[in-house]
Amino acid sequence: MENLLRVAMITGAASGIGKAVAVTLAEQGYQLCLVDLNQEKLDVLSEQLSLKTAVMALNGDVTNAEFIQSVVQQIEQRFGRLDVALNNAGMTSEAKAIADLNIQECQQIMDVNVNSVYYCMHFQIPLMLKSCGGAIVNTSSMLGIIATKNRAAYVTSKHAVTGITKAVALDYAEQQIRVNSIHPGYIETPLIEHIDHQFLAKKHPVGRLGTPEEVAELVSFLLSDRAKFITGSQYVIDGGYSLQ
Repeated sequence: MENLLRVAMITGAASGIGKAVAVTLAEQGYQLCLVDLNQEKLDVLSEQLSLKTAVMALNGDVTNAEFIQSVVQQIEQRFGRLDVALNNAGMTSEAKAIADLNIQECQQIMDVNVNSVYYCMHFQIPLMLKSCGGAIVNTSSMLGIIATKNRAAYVTSKHAVTGITKAVALDYAEQQIRVNSIHPGYIETPLIEHIDHQFLAKKHPVGRLGTPEEVAELVSFLLSDRAKFITGSQYVIDGGYSLQ
């Protein structure tokens, strides 16, 4: 059973996977710090979950290291600790070969998908160490393990998340901080709302898209004490997509 005093930080919390994880952890009694760029959606979710647990909602840009530092400082001031984190904020890109991809687009993808994860762990871990450990899940992608055409920047960014997860897991294993990555296939989230869902569903051997709630179950497990012997691992949840 989870300790009712545990505190979780979630980035990209206002929709999709982040929202589903926030709902799941609230039901388990976690106190929450929700971070997102969309103020309106963040306010709605915060109001909903505050009926179940203590919630702090912070609107800001995860590519700003100073903002992430301030988030963790506010967590310590309000809750006094940080036990688990889902570093989930991310973005995708248009389908373009690398020569056609605007340099600024590439930089933005790396900032959101990679640098924000680095900033989060950089500031989260010292606070976790004050409580003698913790657990972190970083959202990568099935494209953090395999590749596909015309997605060079995105594939690079998600492979980087896989790599930094392994490295940090080694750095802090002896200090009881576990770090794992999840690798979703196409999930029914706002990130893919502009793409034909039937077309995407056919790409998965199971014949459908995944749901945010299914991913939340995996994240919940990895953040819990049930997974306390698991670190530096990659958990693929893609309906068999990467097997092809």
